[in-house]
Amino acid sequence: MADLTLTTFNWVPEAPRGFVRDLRVRWALEEAALPYRVASAPFDDRGAAHFAHQPFGQVPWLTDGDLSIFETGAILLHVGGLSAKLMPTDPRGRTEATEWVFAALNSVEMASLPWGMSKFMGHPTDTAAWKFVDDFLKLRLKHLEPVLAGREWLAGSFSVADILMSDVLRVVDGFDGLADSPACRAYVARATARPTFAKAHADQMAHFAAADKARS
Repeated sequence: MADLTLTTFNWVPEAPRGFVRDLRVRWALEEAALPYRVASAPFDDRGAAHFAHQPFGQVPWLTDGDLSIFETGAILLHVGGLSAKLMPTDPRGRTEATEWVFAALNSVEMASLPWGMSKFMGHPTDTAAWKFVDDFLKLRLKHLEPVLAGREWLAGSFSVADILMSDVLRVVDGFDGLADSPACRAYVARATARPTFAKAHADQMAHFAAADKARS
């Protein structure tokens, strides 16, 4: 049986709760029905031990026995390798899922992240800088929309690629950025309607709520 430990922050401010990226790993582990425990790293004091696991001082990381893995894409590919529930077993399906893992992170999130940060920070939307960011995301969504209009999940059955892509798009949807992309919006709704997402989200929120009590 896998010896899996997911490490996230011991506490974060209110705003990012429900979006801290350990959610993606929790979701994958719940989908795969793999037993795991959750450990905490200090949010306010990131020391050498933290950077030894995550070179940028972020979360999450996953330990599997004597392996320590950082970056959610790498972690989800590892979890997918532990469960056929999250990664197709045939070469074509496995390749397609892997492609879409990288597409979610390198093609879509690289456009959605600056867009989402600008929205979160309340930056003005009448500048050339905003137009560039907004147009960049719209171009990515324009190309993703027909893909998602033609299939339920990216690689046939639900996979790690869908966890990543739907979580990337979930942030955009939260700022109403999918209003003109109905297939993308429906895809996010399908993914987040899964009981495993609901559990992962609730568990993350409970983790940080418990931390509030410990700090008070």
